Amino acid sequence: MSKTISDIAVKTINREDKQLNEYIGKALLIVNVASYCGYTSQYEGLEKLHQKYGEAGLRILGFPCNDFGAQEPGSNEEIVKFCTTKYSVTFELFEKVHAKGSQQHPLYERLTKAVEPTGTIAWNFEKFLVNKQGEVIARFNSSIQPNSPEIIAIIEKELAK
Repeated sequence: MSKTISDIAVKTINREDKQLNEYIGKALLIVNVASYCGYTSQYEGLEKLHQKYGEAGLRILGFPCNDFGAQEPGSNEEIVKFCTTKYSVTFELFEKVHAKGSQQHPLYERLTKAVEPTGTIAWNFEKFLVNKQGEVIARFNSSIQPNSPEIIAIIEKELAK
């Protein structure tokens, strides 16, 4: 099983095709997001990471997901409006995906098998760190805040390479 995600295609929130190999040379933090979750306030921390480390080469990729408690029922347009109005999000958002189940997006199929702990996504706002070569190198559960020392340390280490 490949630990890289570079060969996977996704759709932006504006329904444009995007190849993840376009991010080679950048570190990525990939997150399954939702507007009506107990962890939704993590949008604020994700945006702060984007503001602090964006110029250094970090990209935050938010993938809305309605798989957990139906906490992301909105359309792409409603999701964008919510994120920009409530949290001033400027990092990249993508089309809604399934992070688990029979319709699991190929990206999440790869992410959930690439690093320990492997297995199904448990809830919204699970985070995966991808290095500049497109390899998945870390996984953080929903309760770990974007600005936690463990996430910051690994991001800074990757950006320094």
